[in-house]
Amino acid sequence: MRRLVTLIALVLCGWSSLVSAANKPLEIGYMPIIPVSQAFVVLESGALKKAGVSDPKLYQFQNGPAIVQALLAGQLDVAYLGIGPAMVARAKGADIKVVASDIVEQISMVALGKLAPYFKNGDAKTAFARFKAATGRKAVISTFPRGSVPETVLQYWLQKQLGMSRNEIKANIDIIYQGAAQVQQSLMTDAVDGAAILEPVVSIVLDRRHDAKVVASGSAMFPHQPGAVLVVRESLIKQHPEVVKALVKAHIAATNELRNHPEKAEKAVGKYVGGGRLPANIVLTALKNSADHFQADPNTIIDGTRTMRDFQASQGTLKANLNLKTLFDVSFYNELTKE
Repeated sequence: MRRLVTLIALVLCGWSSLVSAANKPLEIGYMPIIPVSQAFVVLESGALKKAGVSDPKLYQFQNGPAIVQALLAGQLDVAYLGIGPAMVARAKGADIKVVASDIVEQISMVALGKLAPYFKNGDAKTAFARFKAATGRKAVISTFPRGSVPETVLQYWLQKQLGMSRNEIKANIDIIYQGAAQVQQSLMTDAVDGAAILEPVVSIVLDRRHDAKVVASGSAMFPHQPGAVLVVRESLIKQHPEVVKALVKAHIAATNELRNHPEKAEKAVGKYVGGGRLPANIVLTALKNSADHFQADPNTIIDGTRTMRDFQASQGTLKANLNLKTLFDVSFYNELTKE
């Protein structure tokens, strides 16, 4: 009898655990930046609720590497992050798949008043060396942490596009690594001379500092660069493929809205970006500047991801071997676009 009671207790305990797991809120991680605007449009559209996901738990991060740590710790079912950190997370064992792209060619190089003229007058390759010769110091450039998309694009631009050697970079530039809010603050307070950064920081700085100039962006820095992506855990794909399909479907719709009618997305995006305190005109400007770069099709970024993977490996920011076939799951996107 005691064994029967114990068995029943174990079964009930197991059933309780299953129910608890089934009712576990969907955990979604994101950064409060324009490149992941699809996340905000989806969250405000009610699409998740229609898919049976109510009251997801939202986690905000200031940079991609922080999201990587959360993914490796077993947190987050869904994440909107840069393709660079996504590769790092997958290479380190996180069971994630890229199911959609967010944006491409998203990074801009913003130079402030003291540095900007050296790009306007003379060869861009020698701009930093001429700045140092004139000022007696290295140019200070801010970007996201090593391994992030902005940092990778900055290094690619310096080395591949401008043709600077690593010794030339080290001799003429001090690169500091910060989160989005810190990069913005550094630009606004003259703590740096420029930054490789993304929206909405670009639009904010250009609006508030008339000496700030975009000296390179998009394809000029890294042609066909993949940017932010939507990743989900393999366990979510296996257990709830209908939720993933609904998420990707909503993602595609959000991308179309961002590309074709950014004014309709402004309110949803403005709620999350900049702590919800940015003026509507700044949010809309950032969205319009990004409209042509929003891209949902994961198939279109595979080649660019391969180029970025190989470059990151050469830089030492991607130390583990990564098979891209294990990173992408394009089946949901392909199925939805055939319907």
